[in-house]
Amino acid sequence: MAGPLRAIAGRRPRLRRGPWMGFVPWLTLFLFLVPVLLGLVGTWLPAFGYLPALGGTGLSPEPWQRLFADPSLPGALLLTVTTGFLSALLALVLAMSVLAAWHGTRLLRAVRRFLAPLLAVPHAALALGLAFLLADSGWLVRLAFAAGELMGLAVPRRPPMLGLANDPNGIALTFGLALKETPFLLLMSLAALGQIRVERTLAVARSAGYGPVTAWVKTVLPQLYPQIRLPVYAVLAYSLSVVDMALILGPSTPPTLAVLVLRWFNDPDLSLRFMAAAGATLQLCIVLAALALWYGAERLVVRCCRPWLSAGGRGGPGRATRGVSGLAIGLAGAMFAAAILAMAVWSVTRRWRFPDALPAQWSAATWAETLPVLAWPAWTTLWAGLAAAGLALVLTIGCLEYEDRAGVRPSTRALWLLYVPLLVPQIAFLFGAQVLLVLLRLDGTAPALIWSHLMFVLPYVFLALSDPWRALDSRYARTARCLGLSPGAVLLRVKLPMLLRPLLIAAAIGFAVSVAQYLPTIFAGAGRLTTLTVEAVGLAGGGDRRVIGMYAFAQSVLPLAAFALALAVPTMLYRRRKGMSP
Repeated sequence: MAGPLRAIAGRRPRLRRGPWMGFVPWLTLFLFLVPVLLGLVGTWLPAFGYLPALGGTGLSPEPWQRLFADPSLPGALLLTVTTGFLSALLALVLAMSVLAAWHGTRLLRAVRRFLAPLLAVPHAALALGLAFLLADSGWLVRLAFAAGELMGLAVPRRPPMLGLANDPNGIALTFGLALKETPFLLLMSLAALGQIRVERTLAVARSAGYGPVTAWVKTVLPQLYPQIRLPVYAVLAYSLSVVDMALILGPSTPPTLAVLVLRWFNDPDLSLRFMAAAGATLQLCIVLAALALWYGAERLVVRCCRPWLSAGGRGGPGRATRGVSGLAIGLAGAMFAAAILAMAVWSVTRRWRFPDALPAQWSAATWAETLPVLAWPAWTTLWAGLAAAGLALVLTIGCLEYEDRAGVRPSTRALWLLYVPLLVPQIAFLFGAQVLLVLLRLDGTAPALIWSHLMFVLPYVFLALSDPWRALDSRYARTARCLGLSPGAVLLRVKLPMLLRPLLIAAAIGFAVSVAQYLPTIFAGAGRLTTLTVEAVGLAGGGDRRVIGMYAFAQSVLPLAAFALALAVPTMLYRRRKGMSP
């Protein structure tokens, strides 16, 4: 991807054909780096009082003074830091525990098969499903009361005041974030393990008498973690600045800092835009400080664990780790499935009194009544997702093909550029990007919406496709060239057909990322273009649970359908070609 950046790539490009392809990496970098930089500048200037459109014609510390004087700020900062760090740490520990305890087993292979559907569920949809489960009158309480009745216990006819969802300590938000981010870290870790000689390493460790879990932790983990450091940082940055899940599962008095800043941005009092810009800048500072603190903790852990690594302790059979991690991943999978099922059940419910475990009456009337209203945001979600995923796929193919033809590979520093939109909080630059769109008269237009999604879709598509592309045996391309095919023909007739499955999976991942975008749609859509995610989050604060369930379920169905097509199409096309069938 960073082929033209010679200092980053570390090697001088040597194009043999198609010098126009050298333009593709530059265009890719421009589309998702320059807007982020301009958006940051467009946020920093109002943070210091400069926004001529609202009367700010000079630099002033007043926005920061108002920000630090706000009584909600201390609680919002504490909630942001605790939920962000705890959820990222919990997701990392769970992912590593599963890999260490269940490496090479059927359970891990089963988990790997279900990663794609789990990743397809948007954050907001999962949060809504969890809210249906954890509410005082939610499904978990109903099932518990039903079990009590079966055992002959007297159960109350009113919901208990448990406060599991939207609890003031952010426990539900922490659990929801960890539940959603664990599959992402597992996927990144499994991809990184392909670059490590895991089996040989473990065989040597086991021959020295190390237990299976201890052998994995002492020999594989030190090689794996540097490979997944950037994904871990992306998870931490997202957890510290998430908005949609915090709106649904987090407390409201005070909320997290990102939600508080969004409130100020949306307030009818336009003077609050300056304080909101200062809050967005503070959000960026918090994320940067958190990343630096996490990096420092990594160094400390390495120093403290070095004596343990070389002490020679063999460890036991790892039954306790297997039991705990297996139970945790089982509960997580059950909660995931129950959350999706709860959305589906509520969408076809007519009457469901508490404490009944299941609805007393079922009906599709909610779908029939709301479908005409749902159709427009669903259509917007569909075309924006397809356009963003399609553009990201084309740009990624161009970058990877440039790598092959120029004989370069991106360095670690180039990967940092790829992760910039994932490491910088969305709230920290989208306001400035919106100001830029207003100046260009593009706010509320289809190109603006597609571009705002493309910034976040492109990194995921590139990460999903780069490893399969680079793993393709180069002898196929050389053989085709020897037969007289041009480089373009080799790409179209050899590489793309052989990589059809990874291409479609990468496109499905990009489509799922686009469907999940909340803040970019709000800022770029300007209220004129809305998606299922925006509508679902907007309904989460109240209203009919049946309508909320319908929107959330529809929001989940689209990415799941994309993944189903990505898996089915290659199987259908290559059913008579054993060597190419997935």
